[in-house]
Amino acid sequence: MTRSSLIWIATLGSAGLLGGAFAFQYFGGLIPCILCLYQRWPHGVAILIGLLALRSRGAGLPLLGMLAMLITAGIGFYHAGVELGWFSGLATCTVDTLQGITAGDLLNTDIAVGKPVGCDEVPWAMLGVSMAGWNAILSAGLAGIWGLAARKV
Repeated sequence: MTRSSLIWIATLGSAGLLGGAFAFQYFGGLIPCILCLYQRWPHGVAILIGLLALRSRGAGLPLLGMLAMLITAGIGFYHAGVELGWFSGLATCTVDTLQGITAGDLLNTDIAVGKPVGCDEVPWAMLGVSMAGWNAILSAGLAGIWGLAARKV
């Protein structure tokens, strides 16, 4: 497999994971917790790195892409551990969905008001693995692809 095809696979993999996260949020109604949001940033960075790496040579950018994937895989592993009770969550491990809601809005039955989302809750799982767990697994795989691309200088 060529360097460019490996970079494309890794870049599109991050785009797919990031797009899936946004789809679950905006179409599925799953409000992300703060750790979910932290897991998204390295994917955005990896997409930018991928686009730059396609226009340049050398191992530097693919290694940065690999680092971005290892970071999000680490956050995903930690988040899955919080969900499973292995680790305690962050002190700020909620996203306040009540932000911008007034006292009058709370009394108005025509307005749907959400609740804060905790990092220790599993809003969706497939095959017994949460979204955070899948991000850890798939991002680790993408890190490997970035590593292969770095070797093909």
